[in-house]
Amino acid sequence: MLKKSTLVKRLLKSILYVFSGVTVLLLILAVYLFCVAIDYPPKPKDVSSEKLQRNEPSPGFYTIKNNWFRKSKSGLYELYIEGEPFERGVINGKLTKELVIKQEDYFTAQIAKIVPSKFYRSFLKYFVAWFNRDLDKNITKEYKEEIYGISQSASDKYRYIGSNYQRILNYHAAHDIGHALQGMALVGCTSFGTWDARSEDSTMIIGRNFDFYVNDDFARDKIVAFYNPAHGYKFMTVTWGGFIGAVSGMNDRGLSLTINAAKSTVPTGSATPVSLVAREILQYAQNIKEAIQIAKKRRMFVSESLLVASAYDKKAVVIEKTPDTLDVYDPNANFIVCANHFQGKVLRQSKGNIEQISNSASPYRYEHLMDLLNNNGKNTVQKTINILRDTKGLNNANIGLGNEKSINEFVAHHSIVFEPQKLKVWVSTSPWQLGQFVCYDLKKVFALKGMKKDQEIIDSNLTIAADTFLKSRSYKNFVAYRSIEQRINDNEQVDPDSLIINNPQYYNAYVIAGNYSFKQKQFKKALHFYQTALTKVIATKQEEDSIKQKITQCKKN
Repeated sequence: MLKKSTLVKRLLKSILYVFSGVTVLLLILAVYLFCVAIDYPPKPKDVSSEKLQRNEPSPGFYTIKNNWFRKSKSGLYELYIEGEPFERGVINGKLTKELVIKQEDYFTAQIAKIVPSKFYRSFLKYFVAWFNRDLDKNITKEYKEEIYGISQSASDKYRYIGSNYQRILNYHAAHDIGHALQGMALVGCTSFGTWDARSEDSTMIIGRNFDFYVNDDFARDKIVAFYNPAHGYKFMTVTWGGFIGAVSGMNDRGLSLTINAAKSTVPTGSATPVSLVAREILQYAQNIKEAIQIAKKRRMFVSESLLVASAYDKKAVVIEKTPDTLDVYDPNANFIVCANHFQGKVLRQSKGNIEQISNSASPYRYEHLMDLLNNNGKNTVQKTINILRDTKGLNNANIGLGNEKSINEFVAHHSIVFEPQKLKVWVSTSPWQLGQFVCYDLKKVFALKGMKKDQEIIDSNLTIAADTFLKSRSYKNFVAYRSIEQRINDNEQVDPDSLIINNPQYYNAYVIAGNYSFKQKQFKKALHFYQTALTKVIATKQEEDSIKQKITQCKKN
């Protein structure tokens, strides 16, 4: 029988081996994470643009050579950029420096709310670095140089997350990662178009809501950017500080493009961000065929629908793309509708798409949009905007303000309307898509070839007035509802009944009130709220199931 001291020695020796092994593994992991976190920025041939300084000919109007940046009376920022990739990025960053910094502030502040623990945020940065370890291999040299140029103007206070270049590069994949991780509860973008006999003057009209929400601050400083690149076609996009991708845009060949998220599985690694695929199409495609060719050669890591309208082809199609499949939906009609599910012959039968149709708000929104189009007669820009502002449900039902089944969910970063054959575009102003829609004529803007004196560039004769809904009691009640919701998020004391008073038909008002009451251990009151929520129009199957689970929990208490 072994002596007690011998057993202790063996036990200590075993513990030492385990500890040493774990230490070595942690060291290897740390070295690996450090290596994948190192950024390898491109090396542009000409970096002379770094020495350029912005001028301010008048307050708030900035220029560098032919490039300029200003804030319109509409509240939208406007930007004109030209030149080679790195030069474009550097000048973009210098002109919009304040917005580049502010947008990152807003973005990181929202991450801090979602992940309050500093330890987990620290871990998250290494996870993102590992996840996006191959990101730069899937982005063209041109766009890496442009992103590198913008990153020169990023804030140094976030270097603990990563270098300026690494951060700005990774932010271009935020849209994709967000959609992938929200796979069961996508925020629903909506887009549609009409042409020929469905449009009043027979030309194409394309409309879309871009429902990508970070927070109210992030959505406030929108930039309408006009690009005149050294290679490819001139184009415009609606964007934000530090972002060179495209989510909504049109080029000077009359090709417009919008992106709509589709059902995605959680990816195992990065590929090309969809916004950069969209940007490449806008910059290098003049028709649908060329757009499809570009989409085919880029591997994406989430599923997405790209609605492409072409003045050359006089029609629109939806390019549907998953990480391993590409399909093209051509309605062979004079209109097109796109929500958040696939319609092409191949992908509409996929398992993920069938789940999306069964469980999400997408088919409801699609059907409602079809009803609106069929009931509106021949389409116009004004009618398109009316549809994009619509807050109702099927058969004009009141389903509560903010419902994902509505066309207007009150979360849109922007709303936009294109007339590709006329090279005209209307962009929404705050709040959401309820403010004025101001018109830009691409021919006139690009004919300026730069601007040395501050001036308005919108076509004021074509401005679409703000929605009269802004003056209604319902709108004022909704603003109050959002304020109460925010106070709850900030852990303040509120009267949960005030949520219901201000948005009585919205199922989620009852859910939030129920959650608040449950947290206060007022289980009977919470049960009443949850049960009432089930009588309203609920956006998704997942949310309905969640409400039922909460009812069960209430009954146990």
